[in-house]
Amino acid sequence: MKPPLKKRVPKPRNPFVALALQRPAGSHEKSPGAKRQAEKRALSKKIAEQ
Repeated sequence: MKPPLKKRVPKPRNPFVALALQRPAGSHEKSPGAKRQAEKRALSKKIAEQ
C-alpha cells in the first residue's frame, strides 16, 4: 500500500504587488496634452496682461 500523497500548499501571494500594479507608473514628465494645455493657458494669460 502506497502512502497518501501530500497536498502542496501554494506560496503566499505578495500583498504589495497588487498595490504597485494599481499605482500610475511610467515616465516622470507631463504628457503632450498637458504640455499643450499649459502652453495655451500661458499664452492666454500673456494676452490678457497686455
